[in-house]
Amino acid sequence: MSTTPAAAPIDPIQSAGPEDPPLRYHEGPDTVSWALQTPEEDQPYAQLGLQDDEYGRIRQILGRRPTQSELAMYSIMWSEHCSYKSSKVHLRQFAEKAPPSDRLLAGMGENAGVVKVSDELAVTFKVESHNHPSFVEPYQGAATGVGGIVRDILAMGARPIAVMDPLRFGAADHPDTARVLPGIVGGIGGYGNCLGLPNVGGELVFDPCYQGNPLVNALCVGVMPVDRLQRKEADGPGNVVVLMGAKTGRDGIGGVSVLASATFDDASEQRRPSVQVGDPFMEKLLIEACLELYDRELIVGVQDLGGAGLTCALTETSAAAGMGMLVDLNAVPLREPSMEPHEVLASESQERMLLIVAPDQLASVLTVAKKWGVIATPIGQVTPPAAEGKNGRLIITWGGETIVDVPPGSLVDDGPVYHRPMREPGDLILLQADRAETLPRPKTPEELRETLLRLAASSNLCDKTWVVEQYDRYVQGNTVLAQPEDSGVLRLDDRTGLGIALATDGNGRYARLDPYAGAKLALAEAYRNVATTGAIPVAVTNCLNFGSPEDPMVMWQFAEAVRGLADGCAELGIPVTGGNVSFYNSTGAAAINPTPVVGVLGVIGDVANRVPMGVRNDGDVIILLGETGEELSGSEWAWVTHDHLGGRPPKVNLVRERILANVLTSAAKSGHLSAAHDLSEGGLVQTLVETCMRNDVGVTIALPDELDPFVALFAETTARALVAVPRGHEKAFAALCREHGLPSTVLGVVDSQQRALEIRGQFIIPLEELREAWSGTLPALFAAPAVRGLVD
Repeated sequence: MSTTPAAAPIDPIQSAGPEDPPLRYHEGPDTVSWALQTPEEDQPYAQLGLQDDEYGRIRQILGRRPTQSELAMYSIMWSEHCSYKSSKVHLRQFAEKAPPSDRLLAGMGENAGVVKVSDELAVTFKVESHNHPSFVEPYQGAATGVGGIVRDILAMGARPIAVMDPLRFGAADHPDTARVLPGIVGGIGGYGNCLGLPNVGGELVFDPCYQGNPLVNALCVGVMPVDRLQRKEADGPGNVVVLMGAKTGRDGIGGVSVLASATFDDASEQRRPSVQVGDPFMEKLLIEACLELYDRELIVGVQDLGGAGLTCALTETSAAAGMGMLVDLNAVPLREPSMEPHEVLASESQERMLLIVAPDQLASVLTVAKKWGVIATPIGQVTPPAAEGKNGRLIITWGGETIVDVPPGSLVDDGPVYHRPMREPGDLILLQADRAETLPRPKTPEELRETLLRLAASSNLCDKTWVVEQYDRYVQGNTVLAQPEDSGVLRLDDRTGLGIALATDGNGRYARLDPYAGAKLALAEAYRNVATTGAIPVAVTNCLNFGSPEDPMVMWQFAEAVRGLADGCAELGIPVTGGNVSFYNSTGAAAINPTPVVGVLGVIGDVANRVPMGVRNDGDVIILLGETGEELSGSEWAWVTHDHLGGRPPKVNLVRERILANVLTSAAKSGHLSAAHDLSEGGLVQTLVETCMRNDVGVTIALPDELDPFVALFAETTARALVAVPRGHEKAFAALCREHGLPSTVLGVVDSQQRALEIRGQFIIPLEELREAWSGTLPALFAAPAVRGLVD
């Protein structure tokens, strides 16, 4: 964070004239007593992202000007990233429209949502962004994004068990994509692999709108006993405040206010010091130390240190309890002894946790930390409010002098709330009128064949193995299904087979055409992906990636997307448990496409019943579930073939999505399915490609007579899935579909002998030719020696 001292030292006391008062002299940090003596001191609040009225409000709260450290704290906690000042008026819908759930143990406002999955076990999960740091410093930005979300899960009392990574980059062939992608993928893999956490899913999307502003969203999931849920409240006057983990350095200073709450420009390269530096081995030790503290019930409260560092942890824990704190900042272990107090408070050094400990347990806590080789240092104590009915004050000293004296709730709960102006984008009507359904389309079998191969080789639909193979997907031995499967499936209980499924989805092009429908479509696809593997969807998390909230058109897109997601969750009967808002995803004046990324958690009673995506058994019947319409606007075909974005996205029908999910989960439990794969981007033809490529097994199908072959193959109508039904199960499965009113169409059979994808009456593509087209794209783009050097 770039600041100037709030009270710069001046020459010793001297008199400018016989009647002038002596000039004041002050050495050392800006203290509260000095702030009282120098009320008109100029302060660089605008440089820290504070508006004039916000600065005035701070002075009103304190009854004086803030000290340098206080100013830094308010600028951080009132930043867009921490305060949600532009989004909270819209995010309330998630609570107001939330369907009832007897599974939800912790939700909005906590570090992560916690969901009960059995009488004994609970799962906590959340997705967050680390977009801007990953553009500035790809490897460390992505690595610390993983580390931060892992600590959010840890702070709830859970053992982290897996991660996922929804990623979005600019054009695949752009030079800057070659700069950032290898580093980001390397950072995610390097940090997660070192922690021993399997990476079980995610997304890899390329679009020019993300040029100069990649989206790096990270999800983590953890498991814990239902009675081990941790609290962040700093309860109990006299309890000790303990900082545990890595030493504090200058890395990450200003991360949430300088990087996450501003738009990129030509000066972005100068912001490298704002990117945190991660140490996964320290994080692993921190995880084990925290879990032992939880199991032995040695702590009163816990909060992770991520964005906003100590500032956030101290204010949130004390404000949540209505208590105060007295903190000696000199006790904080430093990597750089020359750090100033405001730097210590603003640092976002990684791998740190704040603990609230009863005095009689302090020795035991320090012993556990020493056992795991983790530094644990008492830095203060909880203090009571000055009077009954009042909240406490956070007082921080440096060198024996008070540098901070604030009501913690003023930083956490009393920040500005904006009702930003909103306006529908002026080009939206014309954009929606430009329908992809009117574009020239392939008609002959040869043209259809060529289009299939072109789409299969396109950057968004091609084989992602080059990225996936850099992640350890099966470490810990509890991964049942992992990417490229429809959802990641994890075993939680060896005895019963209980497991969970997770999927993330989002489509920025759909949301650009209609943000309300686009958010619902992202939810619908993640919901469908979880059900396709046999799990019952139960809860939602989200990461809402948008441009600048100061742009009325962006705020309209954001408000519509939130409304769509809240309405969609209400319709599907699954609550939003928490998430993240990432604004200022723009390069200059150009905002990204609105990109709500939605994660859905599902529960599967026995992972032995999970359903993979790839066909394998010769003679299994291939059946299409759902109905197909002529819906091509926003599709991969329109984008790849015509570089076209226009029209309206596919209609979303959440009633049909629920019906489809009920059939898929019931059929999985009954053993009626040997494979299942949802239909989404690329339509039926892409689903067939991925289904065949998974196990290198061919299929032979015939398209329905009533549909135009091109529409049947490339339309992106929702609420559809392709399933393989073993011989002998066809009648029972057909009866299940009729019982639920779900349309089903027999298309063909698995044909392992032919080793080809055959569309009867249209074309045949040998699997070798299909794999050559599908698998060669990413290695050709990113595995060249020059790019490999970036990873090394």
